[in-house]
Amino acid sequence: MKKVMLWAILIIFIGLCLKSCMKQDIPYEYTTQQVLSGEHRLQPPNRNKNITINNIDFLQSQAPLGTFGGELVISTIGEGPKTFNPCNTKDATSSTMASLMYDGLLTTNPYTGEVEPLLAKSFKVNNNEYVIKLRKGLTWTDGKPITVDDVLYTYWEIVFKGLGNTATRDAMMIGGKLPKLYKIDDFTVKFVTPKPFAPFLRQLTYPIVPKHYFKPYSDMGDAEFNAFLSPNTPPQEIVSNGAFKLKEYVAAQRVVFERNPNYYKINLKNEKLPYLEKLVYLIVGDTNNEILKFEAKEIDVLSIRGANVARYKLKEANSDYKIHNLGPDTGTLFLVINLNNRKGTNGAWNVEPKKQNWFRNKDFRNAIAWAIDRKSIVQNVAHGVAEPLYTAESLNSIYLNKSIKGHPTDLNKSKEFLSKAGFILKNNELYDKANNRVEFDLYTNAGVLEREAIGVMIKQDLEELGMKVNFKPIEFNSLVNKLSNTNNWDMAIMGLTGSPLEPHDGKNVWKSNGPLHLFNQRPQNYKIDDRFDWEKEIDKIFETGALKLSYKERKPLYDRYQEIIYEQNPIIYLYSPTRIIAIRKIFGNIFPSSLSGVVHNLDEIFLNKGDN
Repeated sequence: MKKVMLWAILIIFIGLCLKSCMKQDIPYEYTTQQVLSGEHRLQPPNRNKNITINNIDFLQSQAPLGTFGGELVISTIGEGPKTFNPCNTKDATSSTMASLMYDGLLTTNPYTGEVEPLLAKSFKVNNNEYVIKLRKGLTWTDGKPITVDDVLYTYWEIVFKGLGNTATRDAMMIGGKLPKLYKIDDFTVKFVTPKPFAPFLRQLTYPIVPKHYFKPYSDMGDAEFNAFLSPNTPPQEIVSNGAFKLKEYVAAQRVVFERNPNYYKINLKNEKLPYLEKLVYLIVGDTNNEILKFEAKEIDVLSIRGANVARYKLKEANSDYKIHNLGPDTGTLFLVINLNNRKGTNGAWNVEPKKQNWFRNKDFRNAIAWAIDRKSIVQNVAHGVAEPLYTAESLNSIYLNKSIKGHPTDLNKSKEFLSKAGFILKNNELYDKANNRVEFDLYTNAGVLEREAIGVMIKQDLEELGMKVNFKPIEFNSLVNKLSNTNNWDMAIMGLTGSPLEPHDGKNVWKSNGPLHLFNQRPQNYKIDDRFDWEKEIDKIFETGALKLSYKERKPLYDRYQEIIYEQNPIIYLYSPTRIIAIRKIFGNIFPSSLSGVVHNLDEIFLNKGDN
């Protein structure tokens, strides 16, 4: 009995101390702030070097030499990719798959955060002019050359015309104007922005696509282009330029990629990368199934949720995997409230008028924010391997407003807000001024067990205030459609990926006319100015912030937008998980990055066959 008690105490102690212990134990673990200030302890290998062989401009990896062959198996939760069209991805899974097959002109160094060449051989910036030189001698997977005409086509006929996902076009807008683009010669293009524009280089990470393959579909218009490269497309037909090309897709089971033998990246012996012969994504139904497949050695990489961290850490020394602590997640997890007060195309209200009165009332939203017990969520859902989050920027962001300290859970404070807004509690049931019972739906995506658990806890917290909450986990695609297309929803628990380096990447979320302005999404080309005053201020911040060129000038602006969201609570932030990743020890060239994860350098990772 004493042994059992001692073992239980040990487990609890490890769970409480894990984060601080792991920070000392795991190499390459550092925050974004440490990366940019040069404080990180270990320096990964120099990333890349240009080298020309037989008139072909290769990108040479400086990572240690590996062995060719083998496969890496990763998992993805949900139903799999919705498209393989890199210009039309609107979910994380589709974006990940497309990024394997299509490269952009530039990329972000996963260790330093600096912008560096990819398809481009070099770039120069002069005020508001950006001159990009393309690598010579590169080819698409069908053998045709990659030229400046492909670059011009990608930006002129897809990005600037707003085909597919409009996020990049919207992010490039300055005062309603797009950059101008000029062909200098067969391998040089010049972008000219209306004004000097701080985030512009990061927009040039957009995937370049083959004009000869894409143009027939883009010429047909939006509907045909959006349907182009659906998951039903025969893999052998897809023309791409990335490290991997699609080999097989089996719906709801797996996506298999194979190495592109003509990729332009080479190793230190001038051999063409990638090393891996195959890259497999298993489509798993939920996080429990993902864990089972990792333990059965069916997948090689696992994102370890809080409940399992202590157990996996205890087993690590005698296991075939290594655990890496990447620090706070670069994305955000939140509760979003629908402030929409417009009618849909069918003439019906997107949100019932009585609910509009509730949701658009700042005091009602504040009551919810003060009632949510973030600390309990961190302890019970993340098992302490997380931190409460109160800001629109992630804890990993260099633009995090550290003056926002948050507040404790306080039901009495919530009740004060509700009373101020005219709500009345009768027999432990909450009613508005018109005697309507406060009842609404709360959605999240089914299969992600943490979000389902959070939903249950928030439902319980709000029912303490007398609200009736109908919690409804639904399939992810259905949830995205409900939020993005129908506007017929009340509240939802969601997450968004983000950039810890550039707040402007979130412009589509925060600009009042942005397609991801979830809490008050307006129809395309909506002409009526029905913005809240605070929405107008955020619009101005994102217009101004992009035109300030120094971090010192930009930081106060982005601090202010975080203050506004914290005060108004259209989105209520919940917590920031600590990213704990396990990967099999048989893989080499694993250089974890707080910016990009553990397998960001898939073209350099190799299977160490001697350890297999």
